[in-house]
Amino acid sequence: MKKSTWGLLVGAVGLAVLCGCAEKKPTLHIYTWSDYVKPELVQRFEAENGCRVVIDTFASNEEMYAKLKAGATGYDLLFPSSYMVKIMHDQGMLRELDPALLPNLKNVDPAYLAMAVDKDMAHSVPYTVTVTCLGVLGSKVADFKPSWAMLERADLKGRMTLLNDHRETIGAALKFLGYSLNTLDDAQLAAAKEVVLRWKKNVAKFENEQYKTGLASGEFLLTHGYSGDLMLVQSENDDIQIAVPEEGSALSFDDMAIPTAAKQVDLAHKFIDFVLDPQVAAELTEYIYFLCPNAASYELLSEEIRSDPILFPPPEVVAKLEMIGDLGDQNVKYTKLWDEIKAGE
Repeated sequence: MKKSTWGLLVGAVGLAVLCGCAEKKPTLHIYTWSDYVKPELVQRFEAENGCRVVIDTFASNEEMYAKLKAGATGYDLLFPSSYMVKIMHDQGMLRELDPALLPNLKNVDPAYLAMAVDKDMAHSVPYTVTVTCLGVLGSKVADFKPSWAMLERADLKGRMTLLNDHRETIGAALKFLGYSLNTLDDAQLAAAKEVVLRWKKNVAKFENEQYKTGLASGEFLLTHGYSGDLMLVQSENDDIQIAVPEEGSALSFDDMAIPTAAKQVDLAHKFIDFVLDPQVAAELTEYIYFLCPNAASYELLSEEIRSDPILFPPPEVVAKLEMIGDLGDQNVKYTKLWDEIKAGE
């Protein structure tokens, strides 16, 4: 009886010690988009750094920003789009990066860095490049044309989606009309509003997540979405075609940035540098189908990936792409317009 009790006591103490050790592991808290990091790479990072990684996800930059502005803390690494990075940096929400802790910065593709907002990578580092595209079920949609005009098609009414993102969707209408997606011209914005209201009558909903599975299942026939999301479902359904509208579209970066309230600053730097390793970047590109702009990783990609015109668009397509910019105090023009679109018929 005593021996058994002693054994239980020793076991309990041992378990407590083990649990105590586990609790002492540093934890990196990441706030990012869904399905945006390969799980096996997270596990590798944890093993190499003796830490835990906890990932929370958001559906839009605005959702992430609003949560942080409302007082949410505890995050060590964020993955916002570049225009939101600028907003957050201007408001003192981001830390300056320590280049001494990031030796792999040299691998970032200079061609894409030239288009980045934070060209010196002082407070953010490019994670992926995204082109906003149209996805379509080829066998179900006759006479498909790579144009925003597809959203005018009455025969597709109720079977199409638009992104639930005011800058993306208003920007699509502006490009359709031949305007900049960063315009501040009131007449141009008013014209774009009328276009989106016409499109709204045809679409099933504004949607940021379910458009992917909806397209793959045939619930939707045409969707407005991000290149990597569409390529991912295309890998599961080869009837899906992806096109960049001929009028032009949005090019965007999602970046890695460290919030000022981060507790695991060194570990966050380690994760950024880990992602910038060429082999890791190549694995990420092939897993998430968004291009990691890491020049040293390109030769490690499969030929199928390297030759894909969505991941590596030709120059004539790139020439019509435009980055969504932070418009400062004038951002309110777009939010006001979006509220009117959501409320309008």
